Amino acid sequence: MCGRRKYSNLSAGGQLVATAVHVKDVGIQDFDQSVIDESFRRPVVVDFWAPWCGPCRILGPVLERLAEEFKGDFLLAKVNTEENPEIAQGFGIRSIPNVKVFKGGAVVDEFMGAISEGEARHFLRRHCPSDADRKYAEGLACLDLGQAQEARRAFEEALRADPSHGGALLELGKILAAAGDAEAASLWDRIPSDSPQQEQAEPLKQALEFHTVCGQNGGLEACATRAVAEPENLEARYAHGCCLAAGGDYRGALEEFLFVVTRNRNFREEAARKAMLTVFALAGERSGLAEEYRKRLAMVLF
Repeated sequence: MCGRRKYSNLSAGGQLVATAVHVKDVGIQDFDQSVIDESFRRPVVVDFWAPWCGPCRILGPVLERLAEEFKGDFLLAKVNTEENPEIAQGFGIRSIPNVKVFKGGAVVDEFMGAISEGEARHFLRRHCPSDADRKYAEGLACLDLGQAQEARRAFEEALRADPSHGGALLELGKILAAAGDAEAASLWDRIPSDSPQQEQAEPLKQALEFHTVCGQNGGLEACATRAVAEPENLEARYAHGCCLAAGGDYRGALEEFLFVVTRNRNFREEAARKAMLTVFALAGERSGLAEEYRKRLAMVLF
């Protein structure tokens, strides 16, 4: 457990001094040992700062709180550029705050300027996996092997360690959605707004409607039979499209939705057109499939 570096502790010269176990003031005399050598054991996050720098005083406490939160997964090394101009010049520091991550003796990542605590946490997580991150990675590996139940257990364990883990919330929600479990939406709603997974969750929440409509109309087989038997029945074609989208047959779904738009663009308050937009997001906005059907949709609408 690491303590918090206290700004109230001053040296005789009036400079700020680090007091925490995993936060350390570093100078020219011990830079090689404290940063380069230590980076072979764990990541070292070097914060280049100066006492006169306002953004540095905003970012500093954020990094210190995260050093405490990460419990020693990384060392936060504070380099006062006023006292150590040689180090700053050696790393080409022209603007502060400047934060660099060292691994294996080299800089592997960096950012400049003050950022939010959430952004800093995501930045550090890339280099310092938590217990939840490790369980999340385990779950992804299980998915690659087609082991959905094992993946579900791993994601659930990840969320016990970190209830707001965006990746675990996203992937567990996908598993539940594939099983027709409406709880998926509540998991996606829990993804933090500053998490990179939050944007991915939006089309998935919309896609849950596909499962709902499909189930309400008897499932894929019943919907497919009805669509063939009643080809001009827009309700039947729309429900079939929802079943196809729910099962991942995006081309088939887009064909059904486009048929509905062609016959009646205002069907169910433009439900078919909106469904096509959701499928574009699921298939990939820039995918060949999305581009193809986006053009075909435009030809029908305009």
